[in-house]
Amino acid sequence: MRARRTLLVAAIAVIALAVGAGSLLTRRHTSQPTLPSSADARVRQALFEEIQPVEVTNCDLERFGEAHDGGYLLCANLLGAAKAGYSYGISGYDGWGCELSKRFEIAVHEYDCFDLRAPDCAGGKTVFHGECVGTRKEQQDGRPFDSIAGQFATNGDDARSVIMKMDVEGAEWDAFLLSPDSVFQHIDQLVVEFHHVEDPKFVATIQRLKRFFDIAHVHYNNFSCDPKMQPFPSWAFEVLFVSKRIAHSNDVPASATSTLDAPNNPNAPDCQAPAQSSGIL
Repeated sequence: MRARRTLLVAAIAVIALAVGAGSLLTRRHTSQPTLPSSADARVRQALFEEIQPVEVTNCDLERFGEAHDGGYLLCANLLGAAKAGYSYGISGYDGWGCELSKRFEIAVHEYDCFDLRAPDCAGGKTVFHGECVGTRKEQQDGRPFDSIAGQFATNGDDARSVIMKMDVEGAEWDAFLLSPDSVFQHIDQLVVEFHHVEDPKFVATIQRLKRFFDIAHVHYNNFSCDPKMQPFPSWAFEVLFVSKRIAHSNDVPASATSTLDAPNNPNAPDCQAPAQSSGIL
């Protein structure tokens, strides 16, 4: 979870209070508004079932990036073929991209159009772009956006093996759902922090990604713990996808947690979920 939209969220909150809308979601510290309908519950259940990890038997997990928020697990032994990295949503720091660049001697392209600070990466090759990921090349409120396919093409990576991390506060769903198949065919590993859990298109997005990837690991972000989101313990969750081209999977459910996991917020109680759901809501 990032802090780049603090001013925008504050402005929205002021407007909402003025019209009597009550308290709104603020980043990190409060849960999203819930709509406790049976339809929402069914969507949450379906999405939860879709993101259950399976054993990827040739994956040696290692943590890359920060010790808490900003750190993600990857199959370290399956990174060697990558020719470039992509890190979306960085807010002025990117330990993940820097470590990936230094260890595997590849360029990592960093994207953020809300926070234009280019992170330092001594000894690595990171390339900062003051642009965000979206569904097409356009301007939104004066900020540049482009699709994943467009950014790959701009950087000459539209046919090269890449590693990708994405944490873009909800824009991930449409970016993936509307990308052509060619985008996913050369991503070796994809780690995403997804946001929100109650839209049917989220289920369709995960189902589409699973055509190309196996889910190797899931971790729930404890900045967003909310017991009303059952069976999800949190409405923000990190998922590691490994390309079916390189993953050896037996479709056996994987362990719900790893000793490499750490709470995103070290000063708050953690909230995780078992690997399998207990039933339909």
